[in-house]
Amino acid sequence: MSSDTRPGELGAFLKARRAELTPATAGLPETGGRRRVSGLRREEVATLAAISTDYYTRLEQGRMQASAPVLNTLALVLGMDEDQRAYMFELAGRPSGRPARRAVQRAQPRLQRLLDDLGTTPGIILGRRMDILAWNSLATALVTDFAGIPEKHRNYIRLVFTDPDMRKLYADWKNVAHTCVAQLRMEAARDPNNARLASLVGELSVQDSDFRRWWAAHHVAVRCVGTKTLRHPVVGELTLDWDTLASTTDSDQQLVIWSAEPGSPSHDALRILATWADTPAPRTRTDRSLPG
Repeated sequence: MSSDTRPGELGAFLKARRAELTPATAGLPETGGRRRVSGLRREEVATLAAISTDYYTRLEQGRMQASAPVLNTLALVLGMDEDQRAYMFELAGRPSGRPARRAVQRAQPRLQRLLDDLGTTPGIILGRRMDILAWNSLATALVTDFAGIPEKHRNYIRLVFTDPDMRKLYADWKNVAHTCVAQLRMEAARDPNNARLASLVGELSVQDSDFRRWWAAHHVAVRCVGTKTLRHPVVGELTLDWDTLASTTDSDQQLVIWSAEPGSPSHDALRILATWADTPAPRTRTDRSLPG
């Protein structure tokens, strides 16, 4: 361990923070029965942080040095304010834990022009952390009303896990969601100190047990191509191929498009949907009030 670390003090600090929380305040279900410890148990903190109980126990006992991403997640799970978070990083020998804030990411003009020209092909531009930077009208008709979602919540994996309509849209939601988690894991490996990504992981870990379990499994995947079946409320079932086009001017941006085999029922359904998307009335989402 680094000579700057104070593992004993860090362990005592983590223990004190988890003693202040209850399963209810941490978003965990109450199991009933008498609890032998005040606050959260070690295994509960480990579950929320998507790390093993052994890893967290060693960390609290001063026998393990935590990485910056783990510290970021623990700060979220344990409800730390900025001063507490900074103190925790100092005890861990990582005083510069919060990186400089990046500029807000905007869609690259060339990708935006290409997206705008796709009249019969739905498409979206994804940025860092799977943030949704832009979309065309057919993507709105196919997936959801992206414009009706607050910008800070306009994130694809967040929608997949928190929007009930997205769970209904994908015929194989679990496979889609698991793949999204694996893709986000790959992004975390490329940018381990991204505070907004850590915040997103912490939020979804608290809210969804599937996300928590899949994140802990450390599966990874690269966003490239695939096929998905969608159950659309207007045109019915569609089987669509999706492809990813990367920006050469910004490697953190990708144009994702959905298409169907010409002459197939799904291809005809997309054309019907494109006509429907040109009408003034937008698709209404069942529930626009996303948590968080």
